[in-house]
Amino acid sequence: MGAIVGISDVELLVRGGTLVDGTGAAARPADLAVSGGRVTVLPPGTAVAAARTVDATGRVVTPGFIDVHTHSDALAAPVGAHTAADDDAVEELRLAPLLQGVTTEISGNCGSSLFPALPQRLPELAEHLRVTFGIGPVRPAEDFDAFAAGQRPELRRNHIASLVGHGTLRAGVMGFDARPPRPEELAAMCELLDRALAQGAAGLSTGLIYPPGTYADTEEIVALARVAARHGKPYVTHLRDEMSQVEKALEEALEIAERSGAPLQVSHHKTAGRHAWGATLRTLPRLEQARADGIDVLCDVYPYTAGSTVLHAMLPPWTSEGGVAALLERLRRPEVRERIRTDIAQGVAGWENTVGNGGWDLIAVAAAPARRSAEGHRIADLAADRGLDPVEYVCDLLLDSQGEVTIISHSMREDDVRRVLASPLSMIGSDGVPKPGRPHPRWAGSFARVLGHYGRDEGLLPLELAVHKMTGLPAERFRLTGRGVIRDGAVADLVVLDPDAVRDAATFERPLLAPEGVDTVVVAGRIAVRDGRPTSVRAGEVVRVR
Repeated sequence: MGAIVGISDVELLVRGGTLVDGTGAAARPADLAVSGGRVTVLPPGTAVAAARTVDATGRVVTPGFIDVHTHSDALAAPVGAHTAADDDAVEELRLAPLLQGVTTEISGNCGSSLFPALPQRLPELAEHLRVTFGIGPVRPAEDFDAFAAGQRPELRRNHIASLVGHGTLRAGVMGFDARPPRPEELAAMCELLDRALAQGAAGLSTGLIYPPGTYADTEEIVALARVAARHGKPYVTHLRDEMSQVEKALEEALEIAERSGAPLQVSHHKTAGRHAWGATLRTLPRLEQARADGIDVLCDVYPYTAGSTVLHAMLPPWTSEGGVAALLERLRRPEVRERIRTDIAQGVAGWENTVGNGGWDLIAVAAAPARRSAEGHRIADLAADRGLDPVEYVCDLLLDSQGEVTIISHSMREDDVRRVLASPLSMIGSDGVPKPGRPHPRWAGSFARVLGHYGRDEGLLPLELAVHKMTGLPAERFRLTGRGVIRDGAVADLVVLDPDAVRDAATFERPLLAPEGVDTVVVAGRIAVRDGRPTSVRAGEVVRVR
């Protein structure tokens, strides 16, 4: 039995649980003492005087989960005029990850972050971010320090780190022109990126299917990734194509990593659309070979066969040249709509073309503030009900909503998802797009679904490995010092769960239902969830990666 620890030293004792520490090591009994927001691991049954005790008998205790891929940047940033109902809807979105045990979110993914930009570009960038994030009039920031200051601490229930979005960076320097940057523009982007990374941003992200990121060539990304490499931080990419050209797009990402020296993180790895089903049989071995050849490559994955994104990404990239206002003006013209129909049917070189690889019947509206009645319904059905061609309906919907529409795309196959989940190179990220409406259930269910459905019920992953993919592996990848592994001195971000009961409850019809079996969540040493319900604690902070 260990030494008695005085009450002045221990604020919280987690007693009687089975520790799964995040390293992938076998589970073992242990008690945890928390003092000053840090953990001490004790032999089971150590006599401890504590201000507060959590009885974890029959439960598993893990590090707080790290969601490596979110789009939650704006949830705790100031917004404009809003009603009490708006506040309630946004608070429900804020709570969804916490209730499944996520204590740290990494935002700024797919090329979109709330910073950085040249001061003169901020008003133009704000409109783009409004359409991207859809939570009030989002205010872009000049750099990471300004972003951190704008994350209101009284609203933060968990921690947040952020990548630097290449699309934001590009728009914040050169706008939405479909052209290569001039030398001075590329230099400005590199300088802004360098400053943000020095201030604590977690890496560089690209979204190469989204304007303005899609207008960039490989050379531009290599130049920026070299800046990330100098800071020892990863290049995180939504590939240029995750469908019929996914293997070619993966080769581009590997080339960027090799030439720049930056660690490579392939975002939400998938092979979507009927022309790419089964391609994980080739992409995963290719990643393993690249890693064996010396490229530091990993990936993340969410445990669903449907994705989610913005509706205007279903249109050819040329439609968004010049920004949101130019997009909306184009969509009013009949000849533009006809060209969109032709491009979807015939394809455009270098464009992913989600609809052409699947169809409007596989795409449902997730959030459309101007047409709430459309949420949860497929585009093909909505268009048929109005007697419209789907492109006509989509253009009208975007115009009515001022471009602010998100969708869910049912485009993947279960065997591909399972292969990526089981890969030793993958970690878990929700890719949550938290907007009011009917968001994808992954925002509220991803981590519980991996533990319950895929881990326990399907036997795809042992508990220790599943937890490692949610904690220790992402903490190591993104240099989240003191997080992701329970050891002496670690940050006291903890989850207490019932391994026999944990399961996701969120569905496409009710996407924000809280999971079952997650009893207690501790954030920075304070109990943020007790008996599956949130407390008033708001202990989250902005994490700076040094």
